[in-house]
Amino acid sequence: MHFALGMPGLILYPPIASEWETHAGAAQILSVARKADEAGWHWLTVSEHAVIPRAKVAAMGSRFPEAISACSVLAGATRRIRFLPYVLVVPYRHPVLLAKQIATLDFLSGGRIALGAAVGHLEEEFAALGVPFAGRGRLTDEYLDAMVELWTSDAPRFEGAHVRFAEVAFEPRPVQLPHPPILVGGSSRAAMRRAARYGDGWMPWRLAREAVPGCLAYIREQPGFEARRGRFEVVMSVADTGATAGRPGGTGLSLRADRDELVDAIGALERAGVTVAQLPPPRTTALEELLEWIEWFACEILPRFPE
Repeated sequence: MHFALGMPGLILYPPIASEWETHAGAAQILSVARKADEAGWHWLTVSEHAVIPRAKVAAMGSRFPEAISACSVLAGATRRIRFLPYVLVVPYRHPVLLAKQIATLDFLSGGRIALGAAVGHLEEEFAALGVPFAGRGRLTDEYLDAMVELWTSDAPRFEGAHVRFAEVAFEPRPVQLPHPPILVGGSSRAAMRRAARYGDGWMPWRLAREAVPGCLAYIREQPGFEARRGRFEVVMSVADTGATAGRPGGTGLSLRADRDELVDAIGALERAGVTVAQLPPPRTTALEELLEWIEWFACEILPRFPE
């Protein structure tokens, strides 16, 4: 089991954001990334939105970063931890440019980026970017095909309904071979089929833990899945289990109760087939308290789930 920390401060999601995050700047956010890196966490996840519909701000918050920029800065501030946009809506960017962004970041970070890919769900955001909402699944598939061609071919050539290129050179190439992992987000059957076809992993969203084994069986029975290479990651948020995330400093449950609850919740995810447990940062009273919790989690929880 690997562990991913949701980056605080970059987003202000009302159900989980701490008060101190509303005032957090680059120095505070980078200190969280460095602490997770030093403590031995495996991944940092970065959510993104370009705009939030005004009607949804109360539920979603209004602060979201652009994921590639954020991951680039965070990678420059750390040494070993990996980065996962959780998730990046593929149709929002031209695939040639997105392939270049991911390849450049992978090259400069020493192979520490994965593409958390999804089709998107906010129709108003598509409209603001001038991207058609209808047909976004087919567009995503074509874009992923084009990106893989750019990452893996010595003479990239592609002829699609929306993307065409030939007689081009594409460098720098990604460090990771054959290309950075593609982890497909979504809990629909279409998302599962996309994960089986393109993915090096799957990221269900708001799915009951009990449904994971059946979904994985469906993914594994898709044509070509058995011939795929390497490890197939399954990333799922511990928040979907209803468990707390542990709160030092006397807030919430005791550390011991939180530890036992977390171990049980993560163990259940592992038995269901999850390989990466994602943890949103717990609500804390100050940055220092969160840094303490990151270290506590690394000491108390990570050793119970050896790789």
